[in-house]
Amino acid sequence: MKKVAFLLLICLASSLTLVSCKSTYLDAKKSPILLDITKETNDNAFVNLKNYSNDFVFDMKYATSDNFLKEKVYPCGECFLRVKTVKSLLEANKAFLAKGFKIKLYDCYRPIAIQKKMWQIVPNPTYVANPKKGSIHNKGGAVDITLVDSLGIELNMGTSFDFFGEEASHNYGKLSEEILANRKFLKEIMLQHNFKSFDSEWWHYNLNNSSADKVSNQKWRCED
Repeated sequence: MKKVAFLLLICLASSLTLVSCKSTYLDAKKSPILLDITKETNDNAFVNLKNYSNDFVFDMKYATSDNFLKEKVYPCGECFLRVKTVKSLLEANKAFLAKGFKIKLYDCYRPIAIQKKMWQIVPNPTYVANPKKGSIHNKGGAVDITLVDSLGIELNMGTSFDFFGEEASHNYGKLSEEILANRKFLKEIMLQHNFKSFDSEWWHYNLNNSSADKVSNQKWRCED
């Protein structure tokens, strides 16, 4: 009984901070066939983007040490998002594909437990969202992205992913015409497909109205 009461207290505390208390794990195993996102009726459910399209490139930085933390914090490189986020992202990628490009993903949904781990490594809100509040990544409504051409070569965006200087801002104009055009191209298409940009980070996009969703701590089991 003491154990049950303890778990209930954890769930109650989680609900007060808008954190999901679900104990189920997200399945990272890829479906043998592509699934149809339009048949998903629960827009708030978490799904694996890889099951709905083969037209994305994945470079999940936090599943490696190639990131500003210099540590691997994800168990494996999966891209889970809420169904509604995937629906909009698929449409945006279709628009890029029609012009000879595709989206490359650096980060997707991030469980709040991993947000806490990142905060322990770098407890600075300039670089990591404070887990007491959480971020849109913790809600399944944010993606960190760039674009690649038909050869898989990244477009020149002026800085690397997770570069936190002023040069990464959409409002920074002291860049070449090519870089400014690439950022504008990325931003315009994303804004046309239900996303909004994050001014200080050219790679970060949030689904419109996703800030109203709950922070989640659903984790995923990695495929063997």
